[in-house]
Amino acid sequence: MSERRPDGRIVLRDVRIFDGVRDRAEPGHVVVEGTKIKRVADRPEADVPAGATEIDGGGRTLIPGLSDAHAHVLLAGATQAELMLGGAGVGYLKGAAEAEAMLMRGFTTVRDMAGDTGDLKRMIDAGLLPGPRIYPSQAGLSQTGGHGDFGMVYDVPTVLGGTPARAERLGLMRIADGTAQVLAGVREQLRKGASQIKMMAGGGVASAYDHLDVLQYTPDELRAGVRAASDWGTYVAVHVYTGAGIRRAVEAGVRVIEHGHLAAEDDLRFMADRGVWLCTQPFAEDDHEYADPASAAKNREVCRGVERVFGWALKHGVRLAFGTDLMLDPAKSTVQSEMVARLAGLAGGPVAGLRMATSGNAELFRESGARDPYQIPTAADVAAYGDAPHLARLGVVAEGAWADLLLVDGDPTKDLTVLADPDANLKVIIKDGRIYKNTLA
Repeated sequence: MSERRPDGRIVLRDVRIFDGVRDRAEPGHVVVEGTKIKRVADRPEADVPAGATEIDGGGRTLIPGLSDAHAHVLLAGATQAELMLGGAGVGYLKGAAEAEAMLMRGFTTVRDMAGDTGDLKRMIDAGLLPGPRIYPSQAGLSQTGGHGDFGMVYDVPTVLGGTPARAERLGLMRIADGTAQVLAGVREQLRKGASQIKMMAGGGVASAYDHLDVLQYTPDELRAGVRAASDWGTYVAVHVYTGAGIRRAVEAGVRVIEHGHLAAEDDLRFMADRGVWLCTQPFAEDDHEYADPASAAKNREVCRGVERVFGWALKHGVRLAFGTDLMLDPAKSTVQSEMVARLAGLAGGPVAGLRMATSGNAELFRESGARDPYQIPTAADVAAYGDAPHLARLGVVAEGAWADLLLVDGDPTKDLTVLADPDANLKVIIKDGRIYKNTLA
């Protein structure tokens, strides 16, 4: 398969531009050159070079590509039975198909929060496969009996001489007990290309052995993970629902809390005072189905906390990001788009929700610092566009930003539900300067 290159110059005329930052969409015209946005203007190009692709937006809304800050590309594309019982290639092949499906839902960037996505990321970045940009965590780290322990109850733990369970062999999880193993586990994921590290600091819904209130990883183990990630210029994010788990993680230096649905208001204030991110999910109970009654009960408890945690986070100014955390049920993958629409009622209106799923998430992605694969401006960027503050490169429609763009039939700044039906309402999908969908041609 040959490398797929950008489509040269693309001119988008007569569009209403939501730039990812401001409060409304404004009329304008956009020129894409190579992989970047070359020009954003209120007047159309006077001279369009031969061979350029011209798209007449007809007054439709142009927005930055959407992002999902808590995705599972490999886990979302396959069932647990397929991963546990199928050949090693099943998860990767279905993950590649799911990556393409995410892109066609308008998600041009995802932060993968447990899964061996390094090779898939490299194939997508090279243009060999369609899919979103991926910020990989590689394997999530878990203690024995923690949220990432999917071994059988009678298996001997690896720290006691047992063999790794299937989830470890697939690179989805890494069981690490004690500071020495945590250091090695974090360094292993960084060696594989992780842009940030995921650790399990509390109980989970899908895991068999832990309750939601269980604290996982000691302060020393968490500090070891933070230290190893910091040495590589990046950060640790932790899976945790409860306030006690949040406080332990934050005090250990963790910079991002994933979920947090069972936190109290004081816990959100505690996070805000320390500038810690909350990446949470607008869950509905039927987003996931669990045959195990215990997991179903835990799911109900988590979902009851959705409105509270969003409300308190906004009230206290917590740095808030949006993710979906869909996995192990390919039939439910399309809920990813519905979750964006739910942000209108949780994040303070459609513009606030749209901002969170574009430029807001991009701010979180920059926490990867030196390990950020997409948002560190090059010398060529600065020479071409200047050292401008808007050179965020992701999540914005601005000169010098990556050409990740969606042309929407309808106005998501007023009605976010139009994004819940991407097949009908996404008329053009451009990622990295390539047109992946154009129904206006």
